[in-house]
Amino acid sequence: MQRVAMDLDAALEDIAASPSAADFGAFTYNKIVLEARWKWVHVLAVPFLIKTYFQLLLLIRRREVDVILFSSMVTGALAVLLRGSLRATGVRAAAIVHGQDVTKPVPAYQSFVPRVFGALDLVLPVSAATGEACVARGLPTSKLGVVHNGVKLDRFSAFAWPAGERSAHPFRSELPKNAFLLVSVGRQVKRKGFAWFINEVMPRLPENVHYWLGGDGPESQLIREAIDTNGLQHRVKLLGRLGDSQLAELYQSADLFVMPNIEVPGDMEGFGVVMLEAGLNGLPTVAARLEGIREVITEGENGHFVTTENVSEYVSLIVALEADRIRLGRLSLSSARHVSLTFAWETVARNYLNTLSRKSLV
Repeated sequence: MQRVAMDLDAALEDIAASPSAADFGAFTYNKIVLEARWKWVHVLAVPFLIKTYFQLLLLIRRREVDVILFSSMVTGALAVLLRGSLRATGVRAAAIVHGQDVTKPVPAYQSFVPRVFGALDLVLPVSAATGEACVARGLPTSKLGVVHNGVKLDRFSAFAWPAGERSAHPFRSELPKNAFLLVSVGRQVKRKGFAWFINEVMPRLPENVHYWLGGDGPESQLIREAIDTNGLQHRVKLLGRLGDSQLAELYQSADLFVMPNIEVPGDMEGFGVVMLEAGLNGLPTVAARLEGIREVITEGENGHFVTTENVSEYVSLIVALEADRIRLGRLSLSSARHVSLTFAWETVARNYLNTLSRKSLV
């Protein structure tokens, strides 16, 4: 959510400063941002929201703004408090919805979600799957406008080798020459399926298949236990949190990205930006056909789907791609091309502006 907010902000600023801003009328753009390290966000969020409420109230009453775009349902909750002023002045309010910010299984929160929807004029889920979750919680379809996430094309340097030809990459120097490297990146929570994949799939893959995970989270200990229980210490490696340069090295040294999500009630995968990052680096994805993931992967272009929690499908596909490096290399090149053409943030930011400019908000 933070990455999306930052990248969308940068893309909107670029458009606002360019001659193409005229495409959207007299388009000007301003922002209210909380800049803080992750460990301080929860401490600073409440005073930030209070301050933001009064800033927005002043802007609304002075009629200095036409549309307010909240970056998530967390900040979008302010629309409930601002509703009277919004209606009195005709200022419109919209919010981006990512997934768990609408599905979080807390009864008090779930009872509040429809009130937020009622105060907003437009809801912008990052996937149709997230949109379905919003409609299930009372959002009228007339307020719905799906806009997919994007990726910054200049965030990573150009990759040197297609997938399947990366055995000489220095980042994987500790691996055997014939190793086939799978990677996953993300917060280690149950829905990501990392522990499940280690327990169920890795033991059934050939010995030369290795699996590296970037990230951390509440399931880290369970993942370590899965590694130990299956005797996979020599094939599975936990990398912890990675900076951008390390992340680029991981994406550009691996052979396949794996998104082994499983269904967890109340905790959906709204989209999956890491698959865009991987694809931009020429790393195709093997992904569970589930929730918002379905809108990131175009079958055969930037990866392949398997049925969620279907062990045999994972094993068969990974083994087939490991055996056919020509096919994998082609998929690597098409992944980078597809992501660049479809999910560049400039394109996505324009989709936001077009959606916010539609007749229902005029």
